[in-house]
Amino acid sequence: MVPRAIRREIGQLLIGSFPGTTIPVEMRALAREFSLGGVIVFARNVEAPEQIAEVSTDLQSLTPAAPLWVSVDQEGGRVARLRAPFTEWPPMAVLGRSGSVDLAERFGAALGAELRSVGITLDYAPVLDIHTNPANPVIGDRALATDAASVARLGAAIIRGLQGQGVAACGKHFPGHGDTSVDSHLDLPVVDHPPDRLRRVEWVPFLEAVRAGVAFMMTAHVLVPSLDDQRPATLSPTIVQGLLREALGFEGVIVSDDLEMKAIAKTYDAPEAAVQAVVAGCDSVLVCSGDAQAQAATLEALVYAVEGNRIPFARLDDALARVRRAKEQFLTAPIAARGRGRSADVLGCDRHRRIVDEMARHL
Repeated sequence: MVPRAIRREIGQLLIGSFPGTTIPVEMRALAREFSLGGVIVFARNVEAPEQIAEVSTDLQSLTPAAPLWVSVDQEGGRVARLRAPFTEWPPMAVLGRSGSVDLAERFGAALGAELRSVGITLDYAPVLDIHTNPANPVIGDRALATDAASVARLGAAIIRGLQGQGVAACGKHFPGHGDTSVDSHLDLPVVDHPPDRLRRVEWVPFLEAVRAGVAFMMTAHVLVPSLDDQRPATLSPTIVQGLLREALGFEGVIVSDDLEMKAIAKTYDAPEAAVQAVVAGCDSVLVCSGDAQAQAATLEALVYAVEGNRIPFARLDDALARVRRAKEQFLTAPIAARGRGRSADVLGCDRHRRIVDEMARHL
C-alpha cells in the first residue's frame, strides 16, 4: 500500500468521454471513485445548445471538490463538433490567408464566448502545425499557413482571444504534424527531419504559443527518428519532457492526443499507453472512444504504475500540480460563471457572423 489516496488523485490525469447525450451511470461511477479530470464532448454528445449546457452543469456535479474540464475539438472548418446554431467557422487556412492578427484574435474571442456560454472550458485549438506537405491527409486546411512565422503570429492571436474569454486554449500537435503523409488516426506517421530543421520551422509556432501563455499543449502521435527512433512522440521522454517542457520552457499542461488512435493503439493498449505518456511527461491523457471499461482500465493502470514506482511520486505530483494550476486559472467561480445563461444571445450572433463574412473574403 502507498501512504496516500492515489485512487482519488489519479482521475485528474484523465480526460474521458461518453457515447450518448446524457452522462451514463458508468461515467458517474468513475467520477465517484477516481475524481475525473475532465470530459471531451463530440458531435455524438450534442443535440442542442441547451442540452450541452445542461450536460456541462451535470458534469460539474460529479466531482464537487474539483471542477472538471468540459472540452471539445472546435477548430473551424471540418473539425467542428458544434454546428448551427453555433457559428460555423471557415477552415483556419482561410484565416491564414487574411494575414490579419486582429481578425485572428477576434475570431478566438468569438469562439471562446460561444463555448463559455454552454459551459465548455477547454478547446483543443489552435492547430500550430505548418502545412508544408500538400499531401498531408489529416492537417490540410486545418493549418493556418504554410510558413512558420504566419502560423506563430496568428496562432498566438487565437490563443489570446480564446483565453481572454476564460477558455483554455491547447496548441497542437507537438513536435509537429504538418509534414506527414499518413493520418495518425490510422497509422503511425514518420517525421523525417533533423533537429535543426525542426527547430527552425516546426517548433516556431509552439515557442510563440508558450510566450503567449497557452494553457495546454497536445502531443502528436508521430515518430521522429532524429529525436527518438523507438517511441512515438507522445510516449517519448526525450520529446515531451526534454524538448517541450525543458527546451521550449512550456510550464502549462501537456495532454496526449487520443490514446485510442491507431498510431498508438496498433502497438499499445490505452492503459499501457497512458502509463508511458505520463512517464514521458504528459500531465493529462485523452481516451475518446466512450468505452467506460477502457477508461476504468486506464485509471487502474495508472494507479498500479504509481504503486509500483513506474510513475514516480514526483512525476505524479508535478502532473497534478500543473492540472490544478490550470483549473485555478480557468475554472474559478467568477470565471466559470462568465457567459452562462445567455447562449441564445451569443451563438451565431450578428457580430460573429460578421467575423465569418470577413474571413470568407479569403476563401
